[in-house]
Amino acid sequence: MNSPRHNEDGRKHQTVRMGTSITSVKNSRPVLINPPVVKPCELPAGISRLAGALEHSGHPCTVIDMNIEGLLWLSGHAKPGNDTWSARAGRNIARNLGALRDKRTYLNFDRYKRCVIDTNRVLGTASSGDARISLSDYEDRCLSPLRSGDLLEAAAHPRDNPFYDYLSRRISEIMAENDPPFIGFSLTYLSQALVTFASIGFLRAEYPTVKIILGGALVTSWMSNASAKISFGGLVDAVVAGPGEVFLVELLGSQQKSAISSSYSYDMFPHSDYLAPGMIMPYSTSTGCYYGKCSFCPETAEGNAYYQLKPQLAVRQIGRLALRTRPSLIHILDNAISPAVLKALIKEPPGSPWYGFVRMTGELTDPDFCARLKGSGCVMLKIGVESADQEVLDAMRKGIDISDVSRGLRVLSEAGIGTYVYLLFGTPMENELSARRTLDFIVKHGSYINFLNLAIFNLPHYSPDAQGVEQKSFYGGDLSFYTDFVHPKGWDRKKVRYFLDRVFTRHAAVREIVRRQPPFFTSNHAPFFCNTGVFEK
Repeated sequence: MNSPRHNEDGRKHQTVRMGTSITSVKNSRPVLINPPVVKPCELPAGISRLAGALEHSGHPCTVIDMNIEGLLWLSGHAKPGNDTWSARAGRNIARNLGALRDKRTYLNFDRYKRCVIDTNRVLGTASSGDARISLSDYEDRCLSPLRSGDLLEAAAHPRDNPFYDYLSRRISEIMAENDPPFIGFSLTYLSQALVTFASIGFLRAEYPTVKIILGGALVTSWMSNASAKISFGGLVDAVVAGPGEVFLVELLGSQQKSAISSSYSYDMFPHSDYLAPGMIMPYSTSTGCYYGKCSFCPETAEGNAYYQLKPQLAVRQIGRLALRTRPSLIHILDNAISPAVLKALIKEPPGSPWYGFVRMTGELTDPDFCARLKGSGCVMLKIGVESADQEVLDAMRKGIDISDVSRGLRVLSEAGIGTYVYLLFGTPMENELSARRTLDFIVKHGSYINFLNLAIFNLPHYSPDAQGVEQKSFYGGDLSFYTDFVHPKGWDRKKVRYFLDRVFTRHAAVREIVRRQPPFFTSNHAPFFCNTGVFEK
């Protein structure tokens, strides 16, 4: 492993080279691939940014979103269902796919929900063998993306993958049309891992001389987690941890000073194929988290550095891209949009509706600020509240005051901005009394909350919280980022799950909020149901 090197901005950029070394391939056309399975509703952000950085440096590339292509292919090749529901869903698949691209469907939640569930049913019937595919996940009864041996097994037997007929044909087309110097796979989620390695295995077997580069957020986490050591078995020529712009641009014979690019390229994606009422445009103004102190967060455990584009530069670029692409929605992907970027968005609105994740800062308790934020096009904000018990928040170093959360939710709601509140149960600091305080808070503020995300705490191996508790085996894979633990207050996962299932979600006020959750697409489609004028522009 090469030691980390620093770019001019000081951010660590780490590349691990394996097998045959890659030399500069100036004036060539590489291929970047987004593999299945992720929610097929918006353009893949990682390779959109990589493609933009390459084009900006004078190196055009080919991008393939095998996720949307593969899921559409699978839905079109599903066998007729044996039961009434599956048979009906199969007959109506084309109509349901079209409806999910029509904004009128989103005006009737029940119709929307039926289209989503029936579409997902078809993918379920199209799954084969031990694999189970949905609109948001890929599971295998025998292989786990958390075991490196299983990933290598997927690569050794790509024909066993239900996407094989599609990926083998598509990769063969790519090789014939492009003759690329290298193919890069953007691996962001665990749900992509097994299909990614099946694709790499097919490539290595059929095209042994092609160079393969593997990067993405999941790969970055693997390489930064000392407990996750994967042997790529000669399958991969280079593994890139962290933003890949610098590595790829330099590989192609140019230089890039910044670790994160402000340039994105969306032109090569099949915009009309995605399951959304118009293009959803992804954009990141930063990597890492500007706060970076929450003890429970993987960002803290992995020690990821924070890098922020200049807010004015980022916002102007968002506006330019939106003017060209006319998106139905802009998705700002930052772990937390900084107050400086929020202010820049108010000063220079992007011209299209937008949403993203924020921390509950003082600005969001100010009615005037939130009114201007609404005027900039903000339709929904995702807010990590985690707990309504101040002692729990202080112990997890969340850095927010629950009274500010209370005021902020009301002010945002009154401004017409939707709220998607994230809660985290079962942290080492919480007990049942704390969880019930959270329930009381949600009930009291239910009229100000559009959506809820309820999660049970997973303890990262190297988080600060892991050092003070007795750890136990969890998922049983050498690539797992998390460990189970003996809860210091007896508030174990079984009790937490019982509380959520039998107490929290059964309260009428909470049940009403949970009922509004878009199935499978969750927060990615939620802005279309905020009744905040998302379709007006």
